[in-house]
Amino acid sequence: MSQIEQEISDALKKAGVSESNLLTVDYFIWDELQVEENLSAIYGKRKTEEEPPIEQVDNETSDFIHNEIRDKLAEIGTWLGFKSQNEIKVADGSKVDTIWEATIGNMGRVIYVFEVQTKGSIDSLILNLLKALNNPAVQGVVAVSDSLQLEKIQKHAANVGNLSSKLKYWDYKKVLEIYDALEMVNENINSLGLVPQGF
Repeated sequence: MSQIEQEISDALKKAGVSESNLLTVDYFIWDELQVEENLSAIYGKRKTEEEPPIEQVDNETSDFIHNEIRDKLAEIGTWLGFKSQNEIKVADGSKVDTIWEATIGNMGRVIYVFEVQTKGSIDSLILNLLKALNNPAVQGVVAVSDSLQLEKIQKHAANVGNLSSKLKYWDYKKVLEIYDALEMVNENINSLGLVPQGF
């Protein structure tokens, strides 16, 4: 029992619940969260806490966000059945953050390229994506950032050859939502124990 659970258990005993234990605490917490106003208040607090634009956070936070999104993109790709890799060299002096790759029988490969933009040069991001498009297996390139940065990237890419028609935009908050949803699905399916663990 954690310290907080113990404190709740002690408070329940003081309130007249004589045989308070971990199970009692769990039921108490579950019951309290079923009140619609409580859930609405919790959700409302989350919605009103606006995060600053990615480009305004300090460098350490920016690096953390960049690496977290890059790693979660790779995991999403793996969950979707792709071979996912991070920090892949696409040409001399150019790396992209994440790729999803699938091999189609003996016909070849299909690759999707992702570049996460937090701070730094948008021109560098565009150059990396252009170099990635030189590979005929690359079927799509995706810029991942917050809405403000994505608008800037879209303006920069508007007149850049065939990039503007192939470039897709993905808000990093949506990436986090999809990651959480897929993680929950995988945990639930794995908890069923449908696949034997082997010898």
